[in-house]
Amino acid sequence: MEPLKSVPYSLASRLRASGLTSTVTLLATLSVGVIAGSVLTHGVSGKEQNTNSSDARPIVIPSPTNLSNGFSQIVQQVGPAVVNIDTESLPKQSANPHTRRNRKGDDGGNDDQQGDMQDFFNRFFGGQGGGGDDDSGGPNSGERRALGSGFIVDPRGYIITNNHVVDKADRIYVKLSTDADNTVDPGRIAKVIGVDPETDIAVIKIDSPQPLPVIKLGNSDGAQVGDWVLAIGSPFGLNRTVSAGIVSARNRSIDEGPGPGGVAKNQFQRFLQTDAAINPGNSGGPLVDMSGQVVGMNTAIYTQTMGSQGVGFAMPSNTIASVYNMLIGPQHKVVRGSIGISFQGALSSAVGREYGFANGGVPVSTVTPNGGAAKAGIQPGDIVVSIDGRKIKDGDDLVQDISARPVGSSVNLGYLRDGKQNTATVVIGDRSKVYAELAGADRDDSSAPQESDAGQSKLGITVSAVPAQLASKMGVRGGVVVTSITPGSFADEINLVKGEVITEINRKPVTDEASYRAIVSGLGPKSDVVFVVHSPQQKGSSFIGGTLP
Repeated sequence: MEPLKSVPYSLASRLRASGLTSTVTLLATLSVGVIAGSVLTHGVSGKEQNTNSSDARPIVIPSPTNLSNGFSQIVQQVGPAVVNIDTESLPKQSANPHTRRNRKGDDGGNDDQQGDMQDFFNRFFGGQGGGGDDDSGGPNSGERRALGSGFIVDPRGYIITNNHVVDKADRIYVKLSTDADNTVDPGRIAKVIGVDPETDIAVIKIDSPQPLPVIKLGNSDGAQVGDWVLAIGSPFGLNRTVSAGIVSARNRSIDEGPGPGGVAKNQFQRFLQTDAAINPGNSGGPLVDMSGQVVGMNTAIYTQTMGSQGVGFAMPSNTIASVYNMLIGPQHKVVRGSIGISFQGALSSAVGREYGFANGGVPVSTVTPNGGAAKAGIQPGDIVVSIDGRKIKDGDDLVQDISARPVGSSVNLGYLRDGKQNTATVVIGDRSKVYAELAGADRDDSSAPQESDAGQSKLGITVSAVPAQLASKMGVRGGVVVTSITPGSFADEINLVKGEVITEINRKPVTDEASYRAIVSGLGPKSDVVFVVHSPQQKGSSFIGGTLP
């Protein structure tokens, strides 16, 4: 998508640009006809006749009547605090490629791993753009300009917006709702206070001789599905635009596929979903509830047309407030805690039933060397079930708890190993430092070995012994490697992948083909089957399971 231009233009020029001039002319012509008709009329036969209209009464415009459902009062209240953001990026010699992300959870970190994109649907849904064209259309031949929105939360000029609105900008201009909308003044110069790419939140500041209007942040936990909300911003550069809708879902995550090192980088992006119209330029603008408080920041849309299709995403205000408070601190950055593990994001219910954590728990996939978990003796395959005595529901629960704790503090971690309850004292580390080790996984591929027919009728797979070279590269002892999968079979349905190494089935170790056949022979109809597998493309183990037909 070609970057949006910041130079505003008049309504007439917009109409001409969109080919509507002839329509306006036609309407003017029709008006003349109506005026003439008031003087000279025609009868049914077409002959001219005089008409007496002395009994006609003129139309009187009544006094304004407030028929609003509350939207207009809210807009009048919060509108002055919503700003237009215009950025310029000078041409660079090279551009960093867009780094995509995966579905696997972790409590590692992410340092400046954002791609080079122009607006929110490029960032989340692979839209076109980010090329840095100038007015002439030549790539990287001039200044790149982009438009976004933001909102003032401190009368001294502190503004919250999206990181992707200001990312890599050389100049940032802010226009208030009271500033003149002309082609000469680009706006007030803003400086970046701090950014957090993991939540796509940025704080910028403008100087002002007098206090500026502000908007209050509300509690996003109170936003319920079906609640009315207003999206305010500058879609397509149209300042002070308001759209209305409802909260259509909560706690919505957006996945973009695999990333480097098998580490999830969107762990902190859980959105409010809305059907209020959000378009390019709305990024960074507020999503306001009926009390006039911000419950979210408009960040992304799902689209197949590069425009609003009624599925928009806003970062919840509770997340915004937490990040904002850290970004305005002395370090101007977000510091999150980590214990140095990664885990599988989504698991079949069969896994929980088989391994004894159906009521909550997080299976550990990898442990970062020298991290807090490793030093405390946590191993891959352990299942974290509690923190300081509180039961853990899932991976999101684990990450939210650990990341909010101060670096250097300790937690009492409860975990299962071989079905037995254990505890360990784990020291919290700096998430951004831990991530570097998690992202450095060696993911060499290998050739497929000889096949065996064991389990083909029940599971739909053939396996063979793991070659010594492959076992060494993957760090496994024993096991069998999947050499083929029958389409439509049980293994195909649960997404087992050719080339993966099976080391456990239903908590029983698979050391070779004989042990594999012995375990499979004992499986019956309606049995829960859970594999522990290792992939050549990803460090650590994963659980894959389901119930046999």
